[in-house]
Amino acid sequence: MWLKPEEVLLKNALKLWVTQKSSCYFILQRRRGHGEGGGRLTGRLVGALDAMLDSSARVAPFRILLQVPGSQVYSPIACGIPRVREAGCPPSRRPDGRLAHLCGSGTGATLEEINEHWDWLEQNLLHTLSVFDNKEDIASFVKGKVKALIAEETSSRLAEQEEDPEKFREALVKFETRFNFPEAEKLITYYSCCCWKGKVPRQGWLYLSINHLCFYSFFLGKELKLVVPWVDIQKLEKTSNVFLTATIRITTHSKERDFSMFLNLEEVFKIMEQLADVTLRRLLDNEGFELDPELQEPSQITKRHLEARAQNEFFRAFFRLPRQEKLHTVVDCSLWTPFSRCHTVGRMFATDSYICFASKEDGCCNVILPLREVVSIEKMEDTSLLPNPIIVSIRSKMAFQFIELKDRDDLVERLLVRLKQVHADRPVHYDTSQDDDMMSPVFNSTSMCSDHKFGDLEMVSSQNSEDSENERSLRPHPEALTAVFQQSSSQSPDSRMLSPLEGESEGNVTYRRSREQIKTSLWNDHFVEYGRTVCMFRTEKIRKLVAMGIPESLRGRLWLLFSDAVTDLASHPGYYGNLVEESMGKSCLVTEEIERDLHRSLPEHPAFQNETGIAALRRVLTAYAHRNPKIGYCQSMNILTSVLLLYAKEEEAFWLLVAVCERMLPDYFNHRVIGAQVDHSVFEELIKEHLPELAEHLNDPSALASVSLSWFLTLFLSIMPLESAVNVVDCFFYDGIKAVFQLGLAVLEANAEDLCSSKDDGQALMVLSRFLDHVKNEDSPGPRIGSHHAFFSDDQEPCPVTDIADLIRDSYEKFGNQSVEQIERMRCRHRIRVLQGHEDTTKQNVLRVVTPEVSILPEDLEELYDLFKREHMMSCYWEQPRPMAPRHDPSRPYAEQYRIDARQFTHLFQLVSPWTCGAHTETLAERTFRLLDDNMDHLIEFKAFVSCLDVMYNGEMNEKIKLLYRLHLPPALTENDHDSQSPLKNPLLSTSRPLVFGKSNGDATDYQKQLKQMIKDLAKEKDKGETELPKMSQREFIQFCKTLYSMFHEDPEENDLYQAIATVTTLLLQIGEVGQRSNSSGSFSQEGGGELQAASLSPEQDSVFADTDTETTPQDSGALPEEAEGDWTVSLEHILASLLTEQSLVNFFEKPLDIKSKLENAKINQYNLKTSEMSGQSQPELKQDSGLLRRRACHTKARTTVSWAVSP
Repeated sequence: MWLKPEEVLLKNALKLWVTQKSSCYFILQRRRGHGEGGGRLTGRLVGALDAMLDSSARVAPFRILLQVPGSQVYSPIACGIPRVREAGCPPSRRPDGRLAHLCGSGTGATLEEINEHWDWLEQNLLHTLSVFDNKEDIASFVKGKVKALIAEETSSRLAEQEEDPEKFREALVKFETRFNFPEAEKLITYYSCCCWKGKVPRQGWLYLSINHLCFYSFFLGKELKLVVPWVDIQKLEKTSNVFLTATIRITTHSKERDFSMFLNLEEVFKIMEQLADVTLRRLLDNEGFELDPELQEPSQITKRHLEARAQNEFFRAFFRLPRQEKLHTVVDCSLWTPFSRCHTVGRMFATDSYICFASKEDGCCNVILPLREVVSIEKMEDTSLLPNPIIVSIRSKMAFQFIELKDRDDLVERLLVRLKQVHADRPVHYDTSQDDDMMSPVFNSTSMCSDHKFGDLEMVSSQNSEDSENERSLRPHPEALTAVFQQSSSQSPDSRMLSPLEGESEGNVTYRRSREQIKTSLWNDHFVEYGRTVCMFRTEKIRKLVAMGIPESLRGRLWLLFSDAVTDLASHPGYYGNLVEESMGKSCLVTEEIERDLHRSLPEHPAFQNETGIAALRRVLTAYAHRNPKIGYCQSMNILTSVLLLYAKEEEAFWLLVAVCERMLPDYFNHRVIGAQVDHSVFEELIKEHLPELAEHLNDPSALASVSLSWFLTLFLSIMPLESAVNVVDCFFYDGIKAVFQLGLAVLEANAEDLCSSKDDGQALMVLSRFLDHVKNEDSPGPRIGSHHAFFSDDQEPCPVTDIADLIRDSYEKFGNQSVEQIERMRCRHRIRVLQGHEDTTKQNVLRVVTPEVSILPEDLEELYDLFKREHMMSCYWEQPRPMAPRHDPSRPYAEQYRIDARQFTHLFQLVSPWTCGAHTETLAERTFRLLDDNMDHLIEFKAFVSCLDVMYNGEMNEKIKLLYRLHLPPALTENDHDSQSPLKNPLLSTSRPLVFGKSNGDATDYQKQLKQMIKDLAKEKDKGETELPKMSQREFIQFCKTLYSMFHEDPEENDLYQAIATVTTLLLQIGEVGQRSNSSGSFSQEGGGELQAASLSPEQDSVFADTDTETTPQDSGALPEEAEGDWTVSLEHILASLLTEQSLVNFFEKPLDIKSKLENAKINQYNLKTSEMSGQSQPELKQDSGLLRRRACHTKARTTVSWAVSP
């Protein structure tokens, strides 16, 4: 065990300890006399001395010391204690202070333990210590690591929370204090480890929560905090470097982080894989999220839950059971296997609807028992030869004997409850008149089909021949299409369906038919010994039979058994017929896609050259699309379904399709074919592992995706002759996706030499395509179906023919060692990469659209996108889903996949907007959001967000003022149904005209002329077709001025800006009053009004606006009676022209703004802002005295300064 380091002087103990191993930093010592045979005198003396010096404890017989070169002080860091024995031995105290019963020396236990500690030090610490410069750092690092290991040992089980809640609560408090997350960020577990920063390790604690990976270290006076969201992790892998043999590497978009020195690295890595997989599925994979209810409750996730989930997924993948099956019981047991006349050791797995068994030895024996097939579950008499036995009887008069079951009574009781429930929910009726061996539903599916009475689907009897045709189109075909066309071909003298191929000898035909008969005989013998139903014993022998190729007469039946589609078929009588009735005749996008592909499905096969096969294919595909609208119809489903229809009856083909799409190839047939991409990524890793030379030559194995991806999507059916590809499908239904992996590796190995000599990817693809097109099935009894997959014409050099049986046999012998558990773990790891690849594609497409429309630099635009996405994600982390903020939906167009609501926009606005207005910032952000929300759905996209920021940072002054102006008009200022418009890019002012006007005492007249000309230019621009903005009311103008005052706060030129805005506000208030009085009088001419206005206003300040109101003029500058007043308004042109009169204001809006510093600050503070809000520490809202402001504005005269009551 590890010890708390305490300094000792070695010279005082040299005679009591013997050094057995040493290195430059560590010494392993044995207590003198311990383990020495013959009872030597020295051992007895030391033992007596130990008894006198410490009567309450015996000294541990082994210890490990830390030695720093050049120092006389040593520190014990580990010891080996004797094994705890049975009661009756005298008690003594262990080195950690706990009492233990010790009897004898316990040499075996202590030596094994101390050697484990020594090996761990050599592998994890010894190479690391060389990076430190001085011995104090070495001692400090090792002591800190050992203390952490002690805590890790005592808390290794605490992360499960149920074991020791006090320790976990202590870790939780530290986690919350150090990282300040909201309460919704649930801690899953924690570990002691090192995080590498360059070549220097930082000892600390790794915290794994539901959304983040966090690391905290305080070492040598330096604090390190690291927070990595799981959704940012692009790769998770175990690596090694020059210092350490085992390291967990976390790769994000910009950095790689290495973590090492775990007590149990494998356990940590599994938990990381599970957490990353669960989080990415929950947040990035909308389709997977909706199919898995467990993903929708992240607050319920615990370490134990993750382990159970991993076991459950492995179990479903191993036995290829429905997704809804939940594992309840896993118990060790033994099963009587009559073919070997012994009990086979393994495990029993029990779910809601199944009892399964898997032997400890991989491939020795597996059994699947659907509870609907089970007749009884009984306990037998417990004997020494048969401890705790139970008997499970099934309908086909077979019985399975399980022994050595722990808690047998409780297990049987629970199984009987589920059995009763299954039989109550779905009663099964079997035709008992048939032979006993044929009572399985797979062998009497014809009678089942007749029991369903599909003829009853005729909705209305009609005399019209067209209606009769429609009725016939709803009836599923009663036989497999191969059987139908074999019968029709044998009756047709013209047909060559089963006749010998041209040039083929009669002897060869006879040979192929005899081979088929031999296979059938072997299978019949196997059925007798191992069973013929879904409950058969599945052994290595059956795998060999499958690899040889299933006889065509048994192929459809065995596909149903191996996939367990037979259980679905028996459980849902009439279901398929109802689907056909409901779905046929309906027209939608899916049915249009199906119709387009019907005649592309195996066009070379006679079964699909007439309406019989086409109609059956249409019914199955349409019915499945109706059953599962989430998948609907995807390309390649037509090819797979066509082959299923050749060997299975129509209803059976439907349930086989269900099994493939929903169980055996999960996530393959959806919008993004995530499952196929994940498996292809796994395939690339297998290429690097098994064919390293080929992988190195190809440089990028993903280049093969253009051809090899179809291997997974169509199970080789689209790129291999049909009679050969069906053998691949045979293996797939028995072994699952593993068969496709190993066959793909065998294909690459067979062509490795040609692929390595290929000059480019195109040539490599042609080599593979040509090889696959010449894979033949010499044992096929049927005709050779012409292939259209070859790249080469007949006049090219002939390609050697490869027999499919030989290729499959090689694949099992050379690459069949991959277990289901290994494949599932690789799938979990590669799903992270695939989902992140889709995220990168989305990001690139969005940026490609947005970049040409804004002036923000591409690298800054990328940072903004990350902030935008992170803001969306943080709401998904800690907030309940809101109707206006839907989940990330990858099926939407790229630009619409991430959208934010008003609250999220406000956070981003506060972080990155240059228009910071203190407490008024939140109000301005809310108005900006309402302005950008064009369609009033309370959500905005990234493009709108960036366009607004682009105006703020890079727009010309008139664009910025126009944006501010619009932010103080409806719908931004008040919520109504009026449509707002996006910020306009077209400038209202000519960029060739100087925006800064100098004004001296002698140039007042010229200055007024310039402003008059500018107003005319504004009017001309307005007449070019742009929609005129409404004038601003007094209330809106007051809010506009408040915003300007708030924007100037803490600016270096704050005093000058306040003076300037006061002057401009006074001018605008006077103009508004003039317009108000002129609107109320409405009787003066243009000329007279101009003269009166010029006389009433200060010539230096106000005469410039004389030409702006040409219809009416005021009588005087005094206040009119209230009842005679009209509406007070100012226009955008008034405001812009007024602002241009003040140099300081022009400089403020024209000065360059740095977005990079804002982005850096935002990356640091984004989490803090969100957590502060979640903790109720949001900034106080701005309190505005609008009434006081309005009253002062109404009574303000022509003054050079004005006072405003605005909350600071």
